[in-house]
Amino acid sequence: MRFISWNVNGLRAALGKGFVESVRKLDPDFICIQETKMQEGQAEVDLPEYEKFFCSAEKKGYSGTAVFTRKKPISVQKNFGDHTDEGRAIILEYEEFFLINVYVPNAQDKLKRIDYRMKWEDDFLAFVKELDEKKPVIICGDMNVAKEEIDLKNPKTNRGNAGFSDQEREKMRRLQASGFVDTFRYLYPDAEGVYSWWSYRFNARKNNAGWRIDYFLVSDRMKDRIVDAKIHTDIFGSDHCPVELEIRL
Repeated sequence: MRFISWNVNGLRAALGKGFVESVRKLDPDFICIQETKMQEGQAEVDLPEYEKFFCSAEKKGYSGTAVFTRKKPISVQKNFGDHTDEGRAIILEYEEFFLINVYVPNAQDKLKRIDYRMKWEDDFLAFVKELDEKKPVIICGDMNVAKEEIDLKNPKTNRGNAGFSDQEREKMRRLQASGFVDTFRYLYPDAEGVYSWWSYRFNARKNNAGWRIDYFLVSDRMKDRIVDAKIHTDIFGSDHCPVELEIRL
C-alpha cells in the first residue's frame, strides 16, 4: 500500500501547478495534504477515484489538512483534544491501523509561538499513544522540525531557529522514543542532502539548501512491513515536495 504526504502551500494554487498530474503520476492509495488554505468546496479536485476528507481552519485561507483515499475508512476524526480551530489533524481509522495526517504548528520567528507548540506536542503525543494502544498508527505530515543536523543543509546557522530549536527537536525525539519509527531514517540512516522543504528565498531549492521536515512515522511493530520510503525532490508545485511510504498491510 502506498501513501503520499505533501504540504502543498495552498491547494488551490497547487491545482494550477500540476497537482492532479503529479498525483496521477505517483498513483498512491492515500494522499495526505497539509496547508490546504481552503474550506471544503472552494475548489474542484479532479480525482474522482479518491474519496476526499477535509479538515479546515476556522480562519479562511489558513492551515488545513485533507486526505484523499481509495480505501473507505471505518471512521474519520477531525482535530483532537482542545486543538480544534486550525484544521491541523485528520484521523482515518481502518481495520488494521489508524492514519493520522498532521500539520504541526510552526514556532515562528524568534520562537514566539513556542509555548503553544510545546503544548500541542504534549497533547499530540498523549493522543497518538492512546490510539497506538488500540491498533498500529501511521503518522504523516509536515511536522515542522528537522530532528538532527543531517536533516538540514545549514545546521550551525539555524540552531535555535524555528524548526531546529532544542525544544522542538527534543519533542520529536520523545515521540519516536515512545514507540514510533521515522521510516526514511530507518531505511536510509546515513542519507545526506535529501530534503523535503526549501525556502523560496536565496535560490534555496536550486542550491538544495533544504530541510527534511515532512515525515512518515509508524508504530514500532509495523517497521518490518516497511517496503520503501521516498522523498520526491523532482516534483514541484510547492515549497515542499511529496514524501512517500510503501508498506505491506
